[in-house]
This record gives sequence, C-alpha cells and structure tokens, in this order.
Amino acid sequence: MLHAVQPGDGGVARVVVDLVRGQLAAGLRVAVACPPGTELAAAVRAEGADTYDWRAGRDPGPRLVRETRELGRLLRGVRPALVHAHSAKAGLCARLALRGRVPTVYQPHAWSFEAVEGTTAALARRWERLGARWTDRIVCVSDAERRTGEAAGVRAAWSVIHNGVDTERFAPRGGPGEEAREADVGLGPGGPLVVCVGRLCRQKGQDVLLAAWPAVRAAVPDARLVLVGDGPDAERLGAAAAADPSVRLTGAVADPAPWYRAADVVVLPSRWEGMALAPLEAMACGRPVVVGDVDGARESLPPGHEALCLVPPEDPAALAAALGRLLGGPEPRRSLGLAAREHVLSRFDVRRTGAAVAGLYRELAGVRCTEHREPIGQ
Repeated sequence: MLHAVQPGDGGVARVVVDLVRGQLAAGLRVAVACPPGTELAAAVRAEGADTYDWRAGRDPGPRLVRETRELGRLLRGVRPALVHAHSAKAGLCARLALRGRVPTVYQPHAWSFEAVEGTTAALARRWERLGARWTDRIVCVSDAERRTGEAAGVRAAWSVIHNGVDTERFAPRGGPGEEAREADVGLGPGGPLVVCVGRLCRQKGQDVLLAAWPAVRAAVPDARLVLVGDGPDAERLGAAAAADPSVRLTGAVADPAPWYRAADVVVLPSRWEGMALAPLEAMACGRPVVVGDVDGARESLPPGHEALCLVPPEDPAALAAALGRLLGGPEPRRSLGLAAREHVLSRFDVRRTGAAVAGLYRELAGVRCTEHREPIGQ
C-alpha cells in the first residue's frame, strides 16, 4: 500500500512515520510518495519503506495539474492495493488521479477550509464535498473533526481514529532533579518554564501566546518561554520576542522530547487542528498542557482537565490566566502531569492507532498483516 503525503514535515510527517514503522513491522509492503529532501522522506527511507519523490508544494495553484499527473504516473508504476492520502494537497491530487479506481483513504489532518477565508474557503469546502465521491473512507483524528466535515456538507463513510504517540519515546525523564532536566536542553536553572512546540505559523497561534506573555510575566515575574520549531512566521515571531529576554526561539529541533521534559507547562494555542500531536506528546512525558479549544482538544485532555487546560482560541487574556494558574505552584502541575501520562497510556498509544488503521485496510482492500499488537494490558 502507498501513503501519498504533503507536507513532508511537522505533525503529519510524524503520524506517517509512526504508521509506516508499524506497518512494516506487521509485514506489509509500504511505499511513500512525498516531497524529496524532507524530514519525512529521510525518516521513512531509514525505516525501510519504498520511497518515491513527488514534487508537490503545500498550496494549490498553477502547478496542481502537473503535480496530479506526476502522482498519477507514480501510482500507475507502483500499482498499490490501497492508497492513503494525507492532508488536503495529497488528498486532492490522489483522488483526482485515481477517481475511485483503487481503494482510497483520505486523512485531512484538519480541514483545508479552516485555514483560509472567503472565496478560497468556499472553494475548499466545495472540493471536499466533491472529492468525497472518490473516497472509500475519510479518517478523522477526532469526533470534532468529523463533525466539522459534516457541517461543511462532506458526505462520506467516516472512521474516527485518534492520533497516537510513542509512549516509550515520549516518557518522563526518570533522572534526578529539575536542574538536570533543564540542562538536557542547554538551559540553566531558573523560574518556571513554558514550552510551545509546533510549526511557527498562524495555525499554531504562537502570536497569541506572545501577546499573552506580558500578562503571564506580570503574574509570575520569573517565568520563561521557549518556542520550539521553525516555519514561515519565524522571522516575525523572532522580531516580536527580541526585546524580551524571558523568551527564546530554538528553531527546528531533531527531537522535541527533551523540551517537553524540561517544561513545567506545555502550551499550544492553536486556531484550528484535527487533533494536535504536541499536547499528546507532552502529556505522555508527564507534563500538564494548555491548549486552544479547537477540534480534537477536548478529546485529547483527561476528564476534568478542561476548566484548567482549555482556553478559547485567539484570546490572550484567557491564555495568560490559564498559564498563570498553572505556574503558581508545583503541586497542581505534578498531579495534572501524572493524570495526563496515564490518560495517554490508556487512549493514545501509537500501537492502538496502528491497529485501528490496519483493521481499516483489511476492511477496504483485504490487506493482511502478520502481526499488529494492541498495547499490553490496555
């Protein structure tokens, strides 16, 4: 089977790498078509998957016809039993190229029409409705994402399969001391640390976080903030933070896990999501999170955490208040972090996600796996 993927970085790439790893271990022959030179291309090649260069950009535009034809030629050569298209661009090109001739799974990873406005959003909704006719199953990562699609008029066969994370890789440090925890990421000891991991872009809301930060510092004067990641807004966000010595931007990092462990609180004030990976990874590391109240956010939190950990999107005052409450003392953070870790272990282990996706493949195309184990004791 073949994964068609654009973008080749960020959360989508991490989801695909985890799926590919599990599918190869289960005995499937797996191919991935994605932009060359990306994190995804290198990672899936290292896992042993067949990898094909598909030169596709993020946005639709004049290159769309060429990108669709290129993917169509690739699919005719590979002849997969099933195609799993990830995100709007791959979903558009794959479904236009295949038009139902091969069992097709589409996973939006947040709907395309949420990222735009006006006429562009209307066109995106129209395409999603039309594209559903060539889709055997739309996989949503949260019930909220499915409801958003239904409200937009997308009529399809749905499966809701929550994102999962590697709970062995993303786990509490287990070593001694707060000082050692911060030293892992090159920080010295200091005040409570807030970490935001995500692509630096409008979707993830780092601008809202920077707008909230002066109020956080007024409540907790020694608080520190680190933005982990890279993206199109890096220069603008860096300029906005340049005058505040309590704020640091790291750029892209190979492994965010040490940053989660170093944090006292992890925050992701997104404007839209399907179900963000960063909060799940942070909770797996035993850290409390503060997240924007967008698709998938409520479903990702442990029961009872909504009042403390969920804030309206684009509301700096509410975000500052939530962070101030959690930074006020270590004991609430500790109890929230312990509950968060147990919640992820019980509901969001990547092996559970892989097993659900494998079951879907069997249903649609008779794809058989030699082994795909559920998490032990869960």
